[in-house]
Amino acid sequence: CLVVLISWPPCLSVERCMSVMQSGTQMVKLKSGSKGLVRLFYLDEHRSCIRWRPSRKSEKAKITIDSLYKVTEGRQSDIFHRYAEGNFDPGCCFTIYHGNHMESLDVVTSNPEEARTWVTGLRYLMAGISDEDSLARRQRTHDQYPLCSQTFEEADRNGDGLLNIEEIYQLLHKINVNLPRRKVKQMFQEADTDDQQGTLTYEEFNVFYKMMSLRRDLYLLMMAYSDKKEYLTAEELGNFLQVEQKMTNITLEYCLDIIDKFEVSDDNKQKFFLGIEGFTNFMRSPTCDIFNPLHHQVNQDMDQPLCNYYVASSHNTYLTGDQLLSHSKADMYAWVLQNGCRCVEVDCWDGPDGDPMVQHGYTLTSKITFKSVIETINKYAFINNEYPVILSLENHCSIQQQKKMARYLQEILGDKLDLGPVNIKEMKQLPSPNLLKGKILIKGKRLPPNLSADAEEGEVSDDDSADEIEDGFKLKSSSNGHNRHQVESFIRKKLDSLMKESQIGDKEDTDSFSIRALLQATHKGLDSNFKQVAPRRSWLLFRRHSKSRLKCQSVDTDEDGQQDGPNKDTGQRRRKTMKLTRDLSTLVVFTNSIIAQESLEESTPSDVLSFSETQAQHLVHQQAERFVRFNQQQLSRIYPSAYRIDSSNFNPQTYWNMGCHLVALNYQTEGRMMQLNRAKFQVNGDSGYVLKPPPMCKGSFNPFSSDPLPAYPKKQLVLKIISGQQLPKPPDSMLGDRGEIIDPFVEVEIIGLPIDCCKEQTRVVDDNGFNPVWEETLSFTLHMAELTLVRFLVWDHDPIGRDFVGQRTVAFSSLMPGYRHVYLEGLTEASIFIHVAIHDIFGKWSPLILNPSYTILHFLGANKGRQLRGIKGLFSRSSRSCVDTPLVGPPLCKRSISQQLLRRTASAPAKGRRKTKRPPAPPTEGEDGEGGAPPPSCPLLPRPASMPLDKLLQDTLTLSSPRQDAHEAGSNPPAGEASKPPPRITIGSTNDHGVKVFVSWLSVSCCECYRGLNN
Repeated sequence: CLVVLISWPPCLSVERCMSVMQSGTQMVKLKSGSKGLVRLFYLDEHRSCIRWRPSRKSEKAKITIDSLYKVTEGRQSDIFHRYAEGNFDPGCCFTIYHGNHMESLDVVTSNPEEARTWVTGLRYLMAGISDEDSLARRQRTHDQYPLCSQTFEEADRNGDGLLNIEEIYQLLHKINVNLPRRKVKQMFQEADTDDQQGTLTYEEFNVFYKMMSLRRDLYLLMMAYSDKKEYLTAEELGNFLQVEQKMTNITLEYCLDIIDKFEVSDDNKQKFFLGIEGFTNFMRSPTCDIFNPLHHQVNQDMDQPLCNYYVASSHNTYLTGDQLLSHSKADMYAWVLQNGCRCVEVDCWDGPDGDPMVQHGYTLTSKITFKSVIETINKYAFINNEYPVILSLENHCSIQQQKKMARYLQEILGDKLDLGPVNIKEMKQLPSPNLLKGKILIKGKRLPPNLSADAEEGEVSDDDSADEIEDGFKLKSSSNGHNRHQVESFIRKKLDSLMKESQIGDKEDTDSFSIRALLQATHKGLDSNFKQVAPRRSWLLFRRHSKSRLKCQSVDTDEDGQQDGPNKDTGQRRRKTMKLTRDLSTLVVFTNSIIAQESLEESTPSDVLSFSETQAQHLVHQQAERFVRFNQQQLSRIYPSAYRIDSSNFNPQTYWNMGCHLVALNYQTEGRMMQLNRAKFQVNGDSGYVLKPPPMCKGSFNPFSSDPLPAYPKKQLVLKIISGQQLPKPPDSMLGDRGEIIDPFVEVEIIGLPIDCCKEQTRVVDDNGFNPVWEETLSFTLHMAELTLVRFLVWDHDPIGRDFVGQRTVAFSSLMPGYRHVYLEGLTEASIFIHVAIHDIFGKWSPLILNPSYTILHFLGANKGRQLRGIKGLFSRSSRSCVDTPLVGPPLCKRSISQQLLRRTASAPAKGRRKTKRPPAPPTEGEDGEGGAPPPSCPLLPRPASMPLDKLLQDTLTLSSPRQDAHEAGSNPPAGEASKPPPRITIGSTNDHGVKVFVSWLSVSCCECYRGLNN
């Protein structure tokens, strides 16, 4: 047990710090590549964020206290190091690290006393945030008053502490509310009760806000369980929790505790009633969040072999940005380890003075010492959980520096490397996470077993993750410092331009075109630039491969102007070897590193095969089943392609479907892939270890099969998208808060096995981001729910496309049933309100009822896909397959940016029009000799979100044939059948063969549709 004692200054000293910080202090804000800016920094009234002015960011110029990582004194950051030593007094300098990417705010005060005041105050506030009771108290206050006085002050343009009607109009536009002015004026007058008519005080504004934000959906839900009273009794609340929220073991004491905790009215508390405000507070609390609260802790079996777990893994952990020019920081190890990562990477190279360094080889990234990295790992490895950490070493050092590495590891990590309690010799399989608690496993090269025991060193394969790149692409060192500076400057300019270009694309587009775009952008520029500045020697010269693949070739120019390229031998590249010292080899026990060559060679369970993204893709498409079987016995690691110089990430779900364990991502790059990664490992308390589904741990399994587990029960997920709350304008909106009110719609994406991947979306709600209502039900069938991630996205529909508003990704196994709020990640108040129902599906024909489009295509034959293309539209709305799903066969052509823009424009439903089932496309004259359209589809019967399938079949259903529907729709019946009554089948509650009758009817309908398409 680790006890940390923090001694703070006396209370008066802390309060004095708070007072000084809230009054404001003028400081110099330093930025890279520009002069310092004088700004007034101050702590807001509620001590929740740091603000500064003036700023072009206006209200967005702030850093929340919750996002602070640490505060350091003196000139310690990279920004300070770029300034000359005597420019600033170190006592006046401090740095605030914040956000997911460890961004730094570097400031200089006018005297050391002010710096100490701010450092002391900020550390005090950070300690308060870490206190769970303080955080819960702040959360309750936040839920009760979601529009705090900070927003009130921002709306008060003239600063008189009052809001007039015009300021109210402007505020409503800002928060995405489009109410008739007459209605706003009426509520304004009802709230304006004091002597100062025509203005609202803060207390009156709270009354106005409550009237405006009354949740009709929650009010009707409460009325349904309160026998139409405007409050719930404790017994009625318990009934609601059991019936709708599927909670068990509900006691009267528990319900009374909810009333005491969330009810606002003292009168209701005394009567043990829960009114609409208290019910709203309860429904918006973490208790009714979409995420299972039990999954905040470790809840899975941790006694199975390591090969039965997915492990959260980082690639090039030390980098803070791109793979070419960014800085390396030891703090990145602290950040990822505290965020649940259990496998970190350390690239080791020879450093000056015999001290090994950590850097990304063949690039212009900065260097840090190996010793500082190991010290950071030792300090932060087990702060949040005790499960083992895998230290992945990529060793490029000489024998002398390898010995120094081994000494650092043994001296700093000490007992964490001692695997004494684990009987290694008797183990025939990998140990469990529980058995390795508090241990650090070194993943690296091991000397061959046939080497003499007396040998202090030996040869091993020199496997480099950069081998994927041609030798000419690797940046070599240059003796000309001026030339290096010009190269760095030129590449940085091109890379910045590329990053800006990539922001134009869809945030949800998973294809990274930055590699190819950068090489194309720099091809001519670098060539001509280097001919001017370095005619004797070039660092890089790009050439285009005959198959359109961009490669690079190093070129040395001799005095006669002739070029000596790489070895002309086009045969297979000879395998490189390197010297390895025994001191380092003996530290590798369970994780012997082997770079795979697009093959699955038989090896011992302690061998860890590493695959580049390119090699792994080949195995996924060519040897999927064998890849899954391989991952049942030993560990595999997948790392991003070396061509991802922008530190973009691949889709990890592709490799989780194969059972790959160490799927390494660039943690410094926030986006869709890291959101999937977070959702994956939140399932087990962010411990960094998630148990694989049982079918993936033993037996045969093909993730690309149309029915991968025939005997495995499937799941039906029914989501009713009810409403949204306080949805902001898109973060990249050009006009910011002044832009027009958004037109939101919700998209739900299923990410899992290829057969399960799909998307569904609601209609668009016009001009309402404050409380839009959709009331639409979406249904999904899942063949392996344990692998599935459910992604909720909110978009703003726009005439020229759609703008991303926010998202939340949750693993299926962490979904809570009933009425739940889905809070968008990174947004304080924005949420969508949904109902979740999950049903088990048994039997061969159940998927036909729930997902008929796929099952009918499979039933009638996949080879008739072109003829049956219209059948899918007969039974379900158009579901686009997940863009991340790998396809077996040739890859699709890359879309241009203009094509992407058109695709995004067409993807949003029509504005102001409710989505309906898509009718089948009319056939062309060549397909139908008579030129007539096939009969329209029979409508699917609506089913309440909470009604299981068996109840649906037990009720009386009237199902008409397609011909009857066509007749009712006004279409002409076929000749000779005008007088025939349309067949109608009724399934009654007393019919024991209802399912068989329904299947028989559906089969007849399918045959009729099939004959119509082949007419």
